Amino acid sequence: MTKRKLLVTSALPYANGSIHIGHLVEYIQTDIWARFQKLIGNDCVYICADDTHGTPIMLNAQKQGKTPEEFIKMFHEEHQDDFKRFHVKFDYFGSTNSDENRILSENIYKSAKAAGAIYEKEIEQLYDDKKGMFLPDRFVQGTCPKCDAKEQYGDSCEVCSATYSPMDLKEPKSVVSGEVPVKKKSSHHFFKLSQFEDTVKDWLSKNVVRPEVRNKLNEWFETGLRDWDISRDEPYFGFKIPGTTDKYFYVWLDAPVGYIACTQNWAKDKSVTHDDIWKGDDWEIHHFIGKDILYFHTLFWPAMLSVGGYKQPEKVNIHGFLTVNGEKMSKSRGTFILAKDFGEKVNPEFLRYFYAAKLNGGLDDLDLNLDDFLVKINSDVLGKFINIGSRLGSILHKKLDGQLSSLSEDGEALLTEIRAKADDIKTAYETLDFNKAMRLIMGCADLANKYIDAKAPWAMVKVDPDAAKQVCTDGLNAFRLLAIYLQPVLPEISEKIKEYLCSPDFTWESINDTLSYQSVNPYEHLAGRLQKEDLDTIVQS
Repeated sequence: MTKRKLLVTSALPYANGSIHIGHLVEYIQTDIWARFQKLIGNDCVYICADDTHGTPIMLNAQKQGKTPEEFIKMFHEEHQDDFKRFHVKFDYFGSTNSDENRILSENIYKSAKAAGAIYEKEIEQLYDDKKGMFLPDRFVQGTCPKCDAKEQYGDSCEVCSATYSPMDLKEPKSVVSGEVPVKKKSSHHFFKLSQFEDTVKDWLSKNVVRPEVRNKLNEWFETGLRDWDISRDEPYFGFKIPGTTDKYFYVWLDAPVGYIACTQNWAKDKSVTHDDIWKGDDWEIHHFIGKDILYFHTLFWPAMLSVGGYKQPEKVNIHGFLTVNGEKMSKSRGTFILAKDFGEKVNPEFLRYFYAAKLNGGLDDLDLNLDDFLVKINSDVLGKFINIGSRLGSILHKKLDGQLSSLSEDGEALLTEIRAKADDIKTAYETLDFNKAMRLIMGCADLANKYIDAKAPWAMVKVDPDAAKQVCTDGLNAFRLLAIYLQPVLPEISEKIKEYLCSPDFTWESINDTLSYQSVNPYEHLAGRLQKEDLDTIVQS
């Protein structure tokens, strides 16, 4: 089989706050998929970066008495710690505030200008007289002009997904001062998105998004693609637009260019260049994003890539939002949970498994029901999976000298049945139907547990130690297969099982291998049962 070359990205976390468990849905989803690709032998590079520009960062840095550079550095370090805690393993994690990103952004802008896709016009904007500044989209709140939802930001509605101008908001207020903003004129730079309508439509025709997403995008085409304001007035933290003295690139222009800049930085000591990946035919580009930034990644971004001379992504994978106990995360209810707080109280791999068991590749929101979480982890991860290694390891070392023997005939049949699920599990991982993959794997765990219960090696060892050793060998080989299948989801636990079984080869190709006539290490505790008290310490209303 031909080895695929994949560049995989998650949306860039904004360097203006901490990572919470809602953010982790995307990074865990992407990480599982990237780990799976590496497990089956593909070349897969997973890159990401902090999104570092914009008025919010400038203002919050001022509030803390820091420069914007100091402020984003603080969150850059914190974000990396949080990702590491949850075993999200990037091949490169950078920052959009880099020289590489500035140069690439300027080049795309210049290419667009040369293609006649940039023009200037005077516009009216909302201005905060009290603060002496124009208000960017996210610094205006009001009522959605389409569905009348309250407290929506000035660029898009979180309720109906409509996009609009801050000027269209009903009853606008400045988020900075709370004052009602006034209207003021300023000259701005626009990207002629309408010029690329056919280009974007052609790209979307290649099944780069799921059908339900395509249907949503068709609504925007029906109303006509609007030209895009890509400039912001000073004061602003970002890259200055070439040839201007007081205009900056809107963060949504240079942020996605960060994907290319990160590729360039990752490739500096490699035999491949960022142009090989972003302009050649050998590599596939796969984006993972939330549905709230669909417009930017499926309309603006492919147009920018096209005018810049880059190829467009093969896939844009889009997920829904996270709710906790059926409701939007809420600080007042204690369900706005930071990644750090969750990871300090609960094994982070438990959250990885729970998300995997819920994700199906669609846009539906995912609910972290904490009672369901408790039952799911204790039943699946502890009761069905880890329990196999725990009870067989104990018998093997206490009664059978820690040595495996050969497989029994019944054991061979068990492993054949578990191996027969490999292709279906592989397809489920590939298509992001992690929910199906977990069900298939836990079905295999049920087969193994049923086999062990029927054979009862803890009783057998008293009358026929050799037969008991064979049953332990059968069961631990099944345990190894389950650990390989689960490796993208439970990387640390799987690594410990690899060490426990003295089995260095944990690749997908190795599922046909068998452990026999060898020592295994004494079983060591892999994970403890989840207690309700663990969750109560996280969620405090």
